[in-house]
Amino acid sequence: MFDSIRNHKKYLMGFLMILIIPSFVLFGIEGYSRFNEGGQRVAQVAGQDITQQEWDAWHQRYAENVLASSPTLDRRLLDTEAARYNSLRRLVDERLLALASQKDRLLTSDARLAQQLQQDPVVASLRKPDGTLDMSQYRQLLSTQGMTPEMFESGLRAELSRRQVLQGLRASGFVSPAVSKAMGDAYFERREIQWRRLSPRDFESRVQVTDADVAEFYNANKTLFQSTEQADVEYVVLDLDAVASGITLAEADLKAYYEQNLARLSGGEQRRASHILLTVASGASADDKAKIKAKAQALREQLRATPAKFAELARAESQDPGSARNGGDLDYFARGAMVKSFEDAAFALEKGQISDVVESEFGFHIIQVTDIKSPPKRSFESMRAELEPELKKQQAQRKFAEVAEQFSNLVYEQADSLAPAADKLKLKVVTVKGLTREGRPGVLSNPKLLEALFATDSVQKKRNTEAVELGANQLAAARVMQYAPAATQPLEAVATQVRARLVAERAAALAKADGEAKLAAWRAQPGDAQLPAAITVSRDSSEGLPLKVLTAVLSADLASGPAWLGLDEGPAGYVIAKVVKSVPRTAPAAEVARQEANELAELWVGAEAAAYMAHLKAKYKAEISVPEPKVNASGS
Repeated sequence: MFDSIRNHKKYLMGFLMILIIPSFVLFGIEGYSRFNEGGQRVAQVAGQDITQQEWDAWHQRYAENVLASSPTLDRRLLDTEAARYNSLRRLVDERLLALASQKDRLLTSDARLAQQLQQDPVVASLRKPDGTLDMSQYRQLLSTQGMTPEMFESGLRAELSRRQVLQGLRASGFVSPAVSKAMGDAYFERREIQWRRLSPRDFESRVQVTDADVAEFYNANKTLFQSTEQADVEYVVLDLDAVASGITLAEADLKAYYEQNLARLSGGEQRRASHILLTVASGASADDKAKIKAKAQALREQLRATPAKFAELARAESQDPGSARNGGDLDYFARGAMVKSFEDAAFALEKGQISDVVESEFGFHIIQVTDIKSPPKRSFESMRAELEPELKKQQAQRKFAEVAEQFSNLVYEQADSLAPAADKLKLKVVTVKGLTREGRPGVLSNPKLLEALFATDSVQKKRNTEAVELGANQLAAARVMQYAPAATQPLEAVATQVRARLVAERAAALAKADGEAKLAAWRAQPGDAQLPAAITVSRDSSEGLPLKVLTAVLSADLASGPAWLGLDEGPAGYVIAKVVKSVPRTAPAAEVARQEANELAELWVGAEAAAYMAHLKAKYKAEISVPEPKVNASGS
């Protein structure tokens, strides 16, 4: 029980920082400054506008959160129009949940908030030896995210209230075994099919394209044959590292920081303890609880007489399966690893001492401290290499707003060059050739910076862009050095490309015509069909079938017998498929069936949650004003 809590602590360490980023965007927390943000309405919930500025801030923080958890992810995937539109949808949903929690009075009490904070291992790690929270360290941790404890706790309280809106729905979601089986059988249905693709390549030899055809197509579609607009650019970035590199630390400040953080940096005291646990069942009566406590007190009396028999008694009487077989041994643990009542008792004992009966949410404990391990005090010089970058970063965070304003003014007031800003603030000027509006990985993937670079003023006058916010504590400015506009390429340069395009299009049209003729003939005379041997396909075993074809054959109506399908795949050709029959699914193994049932239950609950969100949108008249972007073939 306690072993599990301690051993899994490392998986919980990110909890606080995960909450920090998304939980506060609804509460007006702003950075040091913002540049060129409009206030036009992009959505509305219950008559309250969501502005472009709020949307931009929400999406920025969402993207930073995703990149923090997936650093290798290409930032450009998060800055597509589709990704930004989805973040607006999420913002609308959060507003709806916040409104619903207020209307339904789903409030978070002080006790619930305190419990959430106590359960968080990051907060627990900030406790001082006497068990109280180190408010200095707590404020310092939150300040790295631009927050005060009051802001953090307000956001967390609101987050817990919003969670309650859907918690009851999710907790009550249920799919009966019969429905689960029916859903599973339908989803994993298998079908026996025969299929054949008519490839355009097989028809290319029948296509004749003349020079006149090439010229006609070129003249009618010149926009298809333009060279890409591109520019040679340079840019500078101001971030925390750049600000920190310009900071010189005073020796007195560094020593003061060492004294303030010695305990944290050296590591806290650890204790090794054993315990005897008598558990109390949930909902146990007062009489039953009293009997268990009396038994624990009787065991404690035995140990007063024979303390050396603690391990023997733990093996015989303890109800903690994780430690009983080891004589109650819990190994070493630091503050924050155990529940508070247990921790307080363990850290109040001397080595070899046995506690009185201690009550916790798990039951009644008798604790013996078997060892105490205090970390050695590290010297100032041994920690200097760790302290300097940490203190510089903290000072850089406090100084960033001031330097950001200076940076913004320099790139604006001396707009013909980035050199003055780079020289003044000791920044590196980076040069990139052949940049297009598609951008490049990294800094030049930011949509706002790209928009500013390719703006008329930047392109024609070669002036610096304004300072653009890339992320938290990160600004950039850029400048176009050389610009080449998009231009139509001459026919001579693209004639081969035009001819290949015409051949492919006409070959695909011939494949489609031949496929439709064969489909009609084989549907009338199935015995004449020239199809490969039958295969069995399903959603979890496609056998190489394209998704479009797989979806079609699994959706075909077999009520009147085998079904014939024809699917035009454009440049990929034309597919003829015969769906022969439905094949009964082999009953899955018990464990697989259980997993499928759990997944289907999650899908069911997700559908119910989506339906409830749709109800909230209708109830509170939520609407998005900006059009949903069209998704092209690349998915962007």
